[in-house]
Amino acid sequence: MLEVDQLTKRFGGFTAVDRVSFRLERGEILGLIGPNGSGKSTTFNVIAGLYAPSAGSIRLDGVEIGGLPPNEVCRRGVARTFQIPRPFRKLTILENATLAAFYGSAERIGRAEAERRAHEALELIGLPREVGLGLEGLGAAGLKKLEMARALATRPRLLLADESLGGLDEAEMNQAADMLRRIRDERGITIVWVEHIMGVLMRVIDRAIVLDHGEVIARGLPSEVAHDPKVVEVYLGTDAGAVQQQALAREQAQAQASAGRGD
Repeated sequence: MLEVDQLTKRFGGFTAVDRVSFRLERGEILGLIGPNGSGKSTTFNVIAGLYAPSAGSIRLDGVEIGGLPPNEVCRRGVARTFQIPRPFRKLTILENATLAAFYGSAERIGRAEAERRAHEALELIGLPREVGLGLEGLGAAGLKKLEMARALATRPRLLLADESLGGLDEAEMNQAADMLRRIRDERGITIVWVEHIMGVLMRVIDRAIVLDHGEVIARGLPSEVAHDPKVVEVYLGTDAGAVQQQALAREQAQAQASAGRGD
């Protein structure tokens, strides 16, 4: 579905992303991980159109989208969330999602259809849909949910989820992870997920790519990546054992599910 080939982004003399390549299959949840400053969010920003690539290509279903502005990338079916939600504070929950649906749609739609799509996204995420309900009662988890609902209201085929667990407690993190899995399973939306909370991430993703200093240093199944000596050295450190257990549990659960379906 998505092919990133030799993607490079330079800011003056600094190379933030250096010849990153990966393929994303339809229906996958791909984890994009690495230490702070490794180039994860910059990669997202280039794919989403916030930055133009310095070199390389980004193809969505075989069509080049590298260098398109964010509104055009969104209308091609790519939505993204941001680490820090910035909703329109003077608008209601429903209006925030409706606005995203109206301006992010690839087709011309009216207010009624935009509201219908907003209702649909809010219901999937588990946020209230009542007319006139403001943002005052939303805590950190609620604002993260609204950020996700706004992205989903554009009806994407590909979702770029950036740090969806930041600022959440353990129960909220597990709910957010389950929500991403449900978005994929129920809506068929392909997901690339940037995250630092490795224990939760490893329970959900199908594959992982690890960046360090803008370069890919490892890729593969969660358990393969979690046991990679370089990944342990530059990123996981003392958390490696717990992350490896989570990755192994995920793959065992997948194998049991496949066996149950007769795959």
